[in-house]
Amino acid sequence: MPLESRRLWVAALLCTAALTGCETTALVHQRPGTESAPVIDRADASAKLLSGYVDMLQKLVQGAPAQQAEILVTAQREYEQSPTPSKQLKYALVLAAPNHAGTDLVRAQKMLRELIATPESLLPAERAFGFLELQKVNKQVSFVAEIQRLQSGSDRVDRERLLAMNRKLQSELDENLRLRKALDEANAKLNAIANIEQSINERKSGTEGRSP
Repeated sequence: MPLESRRLWVAALLCTAALTGCETTALVHQRPGTESAPVIDRADASAKLLSGYVDMLQKLVQGAPAQQAEILVTAQREYEQSPTPSKQLKYALVLAAPNHAGTDLVRAQKMLRELIATPESLLPAERAFGFLELQKVNKQVSFVAEIQRLQSGSDRVDRERLLAMNRKLQSELDENLRLRKALDEANAKLNAIANIEQSINERKSGTEGRSP
């Protein structure tokens, strides 16, 4: 997904999250005089997470190789030290990002599928982000597999074509050898006939020379 489209999509998610947060706050205010647990501002949490993801991906795509490697190592270390769903999503996004040395679509696909299989572990905006990213990665993996299949088929066709050309060349060489042998045999016969004729002529000349 192009970065600009991703930003527009994130903005839409943030609007949705904000509306959800407003509804939650309204429900809490409808019950005055009752004690309630602190309300987590899910809209604010979603906004911060998504903003962090987008900023990270922008730096990853546009950064120098050294910066890209640092982002990859950081995301991997954070996930391995504390494999929460959010950190798993972050690491999967890094692996799925193109144009850097750590791109690993197959592993990103696996991690995203695990997250989507347990959607309750993510915030709504994260679920949407992860779902859309998985759709993109699925298409990319299928595209790469198709290219490899076509290349493999092309290699097979090229090998078969080369073998056919080699067989044809060998057949022509064998035919040339057969013709050369036939020509040598014909020359040998002609030489033998010429020698016989020369011998006969010489005998005739000798006989005529001795006649009275």
